[in-house]
Amino acid sequence: MIGFVIRQRPVAAQRTFTPMRFPLLCLLALLTHLSAETLPPLKDGKVPQNLDELWGDFDPRKEPLEVEVTKEWEQDGIVCRVIRYRIGTFKGKPATMAAFYAFPKGAKHLPAILQIHGGGQSASLASVTTNAKLGYAGVSLNWGGNKMTLADGKIYDGPNTDWGSLDATHPPQRNKVNHFAGGTAPDAFTLDATDSPRNDNWFLVALGARRALTFLEQQPEVDPTKLGVTGHSMGGRLTTMVTGIDARVKAAVPSCGGSGDFTGDPALAPGAQPTKRSALDLATISENKYIERLKVPTLWFSPTNDFHAHIDNFAYTWRDVPDRILGLAISPHFNHRHSDDLSLTSTLWFEQHLKGTFTLPLTPGLQLTAPTAKGEATLTVTPDEARAVKSVHVYVSADPHALTRFWRTVPAVKSGAKWIATVAMLETQDPLFAFANVSYETPTEYRKIPNLPGVGSSEVFTLSSRMMVTTGAKLAAQGVRPTAQRDRMIDAGANGWQDWFRLNAGNPNHWLATTRKVKDPLWRGPQGARLAFEINPGNDAILYVTVTRNAWGAFGSGTGEYVAAKPIKASGGWMTLTFSLEDFQPVDPKGAQPLKDWSTLTDLSISGHATVVKDGAKVALPSNSWKNADSLRVRQLRWVGGEYQGSAPAAPEMTEAERTKAFNDSIKASLEQEKKDRQ
Repeated sequence: MIGFVIRQRPVAAQRTFTPMRFPLLCLLALLTHLSAETLPPLKDGKVPQNLDELWGDFDPRKEPLEVEVTKEWEQDGIVCRVIRYRIGTFKGKPATMAAFYAFPKGAKHLPAILQIHGGGQSASLASVTTNAKLGYAGVSLNWGGNKMTLADGKIYDGPNTDWGSLDATHPPQRNKVNHFAGGTAPDAFTLDATDSPRNDNWFLVALGARRALTFLEQQPEVDPTKLGVTGHSMGGRLTTMVTGIDARVKAAVPSCGGSGDFTGDPALAPGAQPTKRSALDLATISENKYIERLKVPTLWFSPTNDFHAHIDNFAYTWRDVPDRILGLAISPHFNHRHSDDLSLTSTLWFEQHLKGTFTLPLTPGLQLTAPTAKGEATLTVTPDEARAVKSVHVYVSADPHALTRFWRTVPAVKSGAKWIATVAMLETQDPLFAFANVSYETPTEYRKIPNLPGVGSSEVFTLSSRMMVTTGAKLAAQGVRPTAQRDRMIDAGANGWQDWFRLNAGNPNHWLATTRKVKDPLWRGPQGARLAFEINPGNDAILYVTVTRNAWGAFGSGTGEYVAAKPIKASGGWMTLTFSLEDFQPVDPKGAQPLKDWSTLTDLSISGHATVVKDGAKVALPSNSWKNADSLRVRQLRWVGGEYQGSAPAAPEMTEAERTKAFNDSIKASLEQEKKDRQ
């Protein structure tokens, strides 16, 4: 049913005002206006200098929520609602948040989860209904103001989020200035008339999210002592902020956001991305001060190559978060997505810390120990054996460029209660980045639980260690020396898709497999070489191989994407394909240069589909379904011929325009992938 709430205000009787009474009434009206404001005016124009001053005047419980239920229905035993609640009053106008709310019908004393969407997204009905099936109440905010989609795919066209005099929606917005990334200078849509942290949209959305916690704790079916927060991308950063500032949060899972700003010595953290923020921004706007305040169980849920949650910055800014509250779930090779086993870990995190129905093993330990007699670095993993360990994987890299880094999997051998891995280094000056993933068998009751679109079931759940960073100088001082040699065999195929990440695996029309192994100096392409591999197609089709040159400015300014098409005829077995540089054509020919060599490749993808740019628009190339998409394999991926010419060029700083374009392109790619997840 749809129940739009309409407020009617009584019409005041006409009054006659005398000249003496009029100024008093005006003053009374002004005082009433000021007292009604959620955040009082700045005192003597002084802006907040720290989080205590920023949040000190805000009580998330003080003002009535004035909740509206604008739509309600039931599906699969779940009560679903579209609601709106009052965020607050700013500059004389109310601000209102729309959201989805859901809970199991008839349930009481439920733990509840607040979900915060990311950039370009909207409130997620799938999120709250999935959580309801798992036994939670859930609310998903629509802070960005985009259209909300119902279960039948139709667009909800009722009342939406309205920020009133402000504008904290996601760009493009009414305000042409993006106060998520464009500073805090005043304009017509900011709270303060001076440059102030209270003009920052991150602060405003976090304030709105804290009001959502008030909404949850007031619901009759919710246990107000068991509130959790999660969010993806921008929502991940907001999750970190809300968890750090609001004591009502009892557990949190920030996804792909919240890595903070690096403020340390770059010489000691060769992969970190130094901050350019002012001291005031670091004290009030950055995640750093929120991270310092984390006091409840928080799971760092982010992949190795995330463009929005820089893993090296995370290793620095979260270094002092106590082990007793910090968990880690790091998916190797992915960008802005997670593998199924790590996604299951995020579910189990709330099962333990909100429900108390499960106990996860402790975070595995990782140490650099004495090198081998050959001079190889030695890593020792200490997993919690409270549950039987299924497997241990150690991931390492010498690449300081986090976003395009290839993570090598090195074998780990069990030795008593520890697992030992050795790493051969290529160059004396190379740093070593490392972390370990320890997997455990999934209990029967969690093997077929409800999941979000794009997430599958998993027979194991996985916990990660903290990421370790060691400089080349420290390795050399410990006796580590170069012992590795370049290898033309990129991937023999013996380990399946271990060195790749896959999207829409098994989907006949949208499958994609990508590896960054071609960027690693150990497997980088020789000058003049050809690329070859074997594949086992189940039917006649067109295979597309795409390579990216210099993604994210890994080798300096300028980037490019190139695609090669190869019609293939299935023979019932393996077939060999070979590609030369000339086979690869620019995806966007406008201003593109030919692919001259392999030295600056940052990734390689194979797929049954591809797009190119024609006249400024993306155009899909011919494709057909792959019958064996679920059993497709690649082996003997190698370089044929050619000669090694030394190291790839050093990387100058990426321009701000290039960085912004790469960031925005990644957001678009993530949103496009989410659409495929739902197909």
